[in-house]
Amino acid sequence: HAVSLDGRAMLSPLPVEQYPAQALAVALYVEGGIRSVEIGSLMFGKYDAQGKLIPSMMELVRLAIPRRVYTQSHIDYVAEVILEVFRKKEKIKGLKIVEEAPMLRHFTAKMEVAE
Repeated sequence: HAVSLDGRAMLSPLPVEQYPAQALAVALYVEGGIRSVEIGSLMFGKYDAQGKLIPSMMELVRLAIPRRVYTQSHIDYVAEVILEVFRKKEKIKGLKIVEEAPMLRHFTAKMEVAE
């Protein structure tokens, strides 16, 4: 019912502190309007006592595929967008959090491109 992409592997130049799975989710949306969800350090990361990110073990992007909703041409389109994003991976910038809630930050965090 879903396909998961490894954001850490696909965007290996990005450090985990720049949320590669979220950067991949954003790139998929910008490139082809593909909506997905980050399941990684934005969702599950925590901070240590000094405020340093303790990353999630995985940096995944989940693409839900409900049964009997999409045609083969829809799936082909998504695959083409994923390949195009992968071809452009060196140009994809990481992200940094500029505002976050103390709990469930992945729903409302405000982010910007990391320098």
